Amino acid sequence: MDASKLRTGIGVDAHKFGDSGPCSLAGLQWPETPRLLGHSDGDAAVHALCDAVLSACQLGDVGTFFGVDTPEMAGASGVAMIAKLREFVTEQGFVINNVSLQIVGNKPKITSRRDEAQKVLSDALGAPVSVAATTSDQMGFTGRGEGIYVIANALVHIP
Repeated sequence: MDASKLRTGIGVDAHKFGDSGPCSLAGLQWPETPRLLGHSDGDAAVHALCDAVLSACQLGDVGTFFGVDTPEMAGASGVAMIAKLREFVTEQGFVINNVSLQIVGNKPKITSRRDEAQKVLSDALGAPVSVAATTSDQMGFTGRGEGIYVIANALVHIP
């Protein structure tokens, strides 16, 4: 493939936990973890994924595409957001190659459902999505268990 047709993008997102569950993260529901606060379902992994893809395509960011001024996205699931993103990016002439996510937080424990998360996200995106997780060794808001931080990297190309 011609390297001049490849583009990469980085996305980051962070959300704090609310008082009740379930948590939506990486396209899954985590009933044992309080929900992440946000305009949609608060899925920080999906938001970072969307930012990475939009960045790679030079099409803005999740706030301009799914922001609070889009009432139809209030409470929307992460999977629904990815479906809209995939349709939009494809219409703009891009092909998504893959996305890699790194989730930073103490909870939920991603390892037990990593394969499930990768399948749900990959199916919604139409491209491979890898999911990794780590903690911040008790430092910062993630270390105190106040929320989640996610970093994403996307590779797209122009056919």
